[in-house]
Amino acid sequence: MRSLNKETFNQGLLNRIEKVITDYSLIDPDEKVAVALSGGKDSVLTLHALYNFREIFNFELVAIAIDEGISGYRADGLQIARQHTSELGIELIEKSLKTEMDITLDQATNFYQTACIPCGVFRRYLLNRTANDLEVDKLATGHNLDDEIQSFLMSFARADTRRFAKFGPKLDRIHPRMIPRIKPLWKIQEKEVGHWVVVNELEVHMAECPYAHTSFRSYLKNYLNQLEEKHPGTKMNILKSFQKSFQFRKLPQMGIELQECQRCREPSSSVLCKACEIREEIESNRKK
Repeated sequence: MRSLNKETFNQGLLNRIEKVITDYSLIDPDEKVAVALSGGKDSVLTLHALYNFREIFNFELVAIAIDEGISGYRADGLQIARQHTSELGIELIEKSLKTEMDITLDQATNFYQTACIPCGVFRRYLLNRTANDLEVDKLATGHNLDDEIQSFLMSFARADTRRFAKFGPKLDRIHPRMIPRIKPLWKIQEKEVGHWVVVNELEVHMAECPYAHTSFRSYLKNYLNQLEEKHPGTKMNILKSFQKSFQFRKLPQMGIELQECQRCREPSSSVLCKACEIREEIESNRKK
């Protein structure tokens, strides 16, 4: 019975992920797709799911891992990323903030109240640049349903309507060097990802980032989990409400024209991209 439940659960989960890929045309034939792989449960599920769909959708699969430079934390995740890609026979490309940008996240936190700001900027920057170097067509992230509604509510609370354009399972190519993002787990709840790890007895990086507790997202995540526990279905209802209530405009329609950063030549909405802007701030503070 346990084996049957496991098989039924796995197939049901894969069917729902496949439906998102199909319904939103996340992957086209003959494309090259990279998974942003941290070693955590969400990115590991994304890796295994896409591995299962390679022949169905006829695409090539690689993985990219970023070492942000968080002592006592990131090394374990990278080791697990290597383990899963090795077992599946998938190429893993590793990049580090220290090598690529001469900074670690631990060092960056000396200049910022929360590590989440430079971390998010630097990770997105390196993932996009690496995906470009690999001539990737799509970059798959492990964002699940919980992540999506958290991000939207954070933008909503801050009146940051420009970020609404990033909502949804697929982001269009808005610049020749901006790799489109896809979110195969868009309708999968975080607790379901955790259940998948448990029933399949997989090793994933479960440790929480030591900087996570300082973020707005952490508070919002706990609140939404409490709501879901008291009122099951709340998270999915929020997602459906977003889809019905808002017209999500693409960046070019919102008056934002991407150009090239004068320092690194990567896509940017201003003279300097956010990554280079943060680097210059850190370099300036170092000199002081």
